[in-house]
This record gives sequence, C-alpha cells and structure tokens, in this order.
Amino acid sequence: MTITGAVSRASLAEVRERLEAVIPGADLTALGGDLFAVLHLIDREHGLRRAVSDPARDGADKARLMHVLLEGKISSAALDLVADTVRLRWSSPAELSDAIEVLAVTAEAARAEAEGRLDDLEDELFRFSRVIEGEPQLRAALTSPALPDDRKRGLVASLLEGKVTASALALITELVLRPRGRSLEGGLAEYGRLVAQRRQRLVALVRTPAELSEDQRTRLAAVLAAAYGHEVHLNIEIDPGTIGGLSIQIGDEIIDGTIAGRLDDVRRRLAS
Repeated sequence: MTITGAVSRASLAEVRERLEAVIPGADLTALGGDLFAVLHLIDREHGLRRAVSDPARDGADKARLMHVLLEGKISSAALDLVADTVRLRWSSPAELSDAIEVLAVTAEAARAEAEGRLDDLEDELFRFSRVIEGEPQLRAALTSPALPDDRKRGLVASLLEGKVTASALALITELVLRPRGRSLEGGLAEYGRLVAQRRQRLVALVRTPAELSEDQRTRLAAVLAAAYGHEVHLNIEIDPGTIGGLSIQIGDEIIDGTIAGRLDDVRRRLAS
C-alpha cells in the first residue's frame, strides 16, 4: 500500500482532507466497512477499476458511474468520498485501490478515536502481529488458502471478539480475508502505521472572519505541517469578531494574526 506516483500522492492528500471533513457527521460504525466494500468491488472487477482510473475519462463521468453502481448500497458519506476519489487523477489503477484502502483504514481509526480508544487500536494491531509471529499454527490457519473465509472469520472472532476494539476486529478480519498480496504481518504493520499517523496528527482550530477557499486551506495546512513536522488537520470556525486575518490554535499554542488580536495587544500596551 505504498503510493509513489506524484499525481497519486497529491490526489491522496486531497481525498484524505475530504475524509476529515466528512468524519464529524458520518456514521463511523459504517463508514470504514462501506469503504472496504467498495475496495473489494474495485479489486474484483478489473474492468471497473480501469474505467474509474482512466486518466482520459472525464472525472465527473467516473463519479456518476460510481453513483449508479452504489446508490442505496452504501452510506451517502462513503459514496460521496468514493465519487470524489475516482473523480481525481491517479498514477495507476492499483494506486486508486490503495487510496480507497487508506481511506477505509483511516475511517476505522477515526471510529476508535471517537470512542476514545485510538491508542488501544494501535496497541491491539501490534500485539496481534506478535501473537501471529509466536504461533505458527495459528498463522498457518489464518493464511491457508484451503480454509474457507467463513472459517477464518469465525476463528478471528473466537480469538478477539469482545477482547479488542471493534475497529481492531474489523481491520484484522479484513487483512486475514483479503491480504492484497501482503503477508499478514506486513499488512498489520501497514495498518498500524496508518493508525499511528492519526494519533500523531495535529488539529488546528482556525478562526477566520470569512470562509477560506480550498486553495487557501491547502496552503495553510502545508505551512503548518512544515512548521510542526506533522500533518495538520484544519477545523475552520467562522468568527466575524476576528475582523481580519486568522487566529490559529494548536493544542495550547495560539497564533493570532487577526486585526482584533493586534488591537487587543495595543490596548494592553497602552494600559501597562
């Protein structure tokens, strides 16, 4: 799940931002599963994957195709994300599939985060990889092509259900049933890295007197990411009281570039 094409990296960054915008209002118990279901469809139907990743085909036409195929079958939040994803350009059909997988894993991480269990999820993926390494018979059963999927699913459930987060159960089951060419340990490591990225991601509360354009949001996020050494998600709050400029809060730190902020600073100096 390594996305190397420059075009694909830019598109992935864009759809991940769109996912973050969707998460606060989405049903997170369904979002990850819906995105994985789309991934299974695109991986299985090679003609569809070529069609929706064809750079010569109009993006709006590709988005319409996904709406026709999936309307009423997955949540509207997932469908809108998938439509946005196929509308963009990708370096290869495989990298389009990989991007949808990234979105699905990230959605499960957001579900755990909303439950206050993101650290648990990261730890559970790591610990299960260690269990697999130490139990060769279990590993052989979970990776055997001779064992039917329903038996594998039942085995994972018997081991983990009620003992780990719902997101960990979903992600581990996904990797057992559909490794996508990876070893089980390799898949767990990749999913663990995506979860860790979310845990380390910074959230910036941006107060502004007017809505920011998509280009302004992208540039601001890039500047903050470079300054802090982490991906930064922007939560935008329209506040006419800022008068002009921006007020940005990351954790306990406030970067105040508003006119109102400068006026308050002048008043404080005059009063001192």
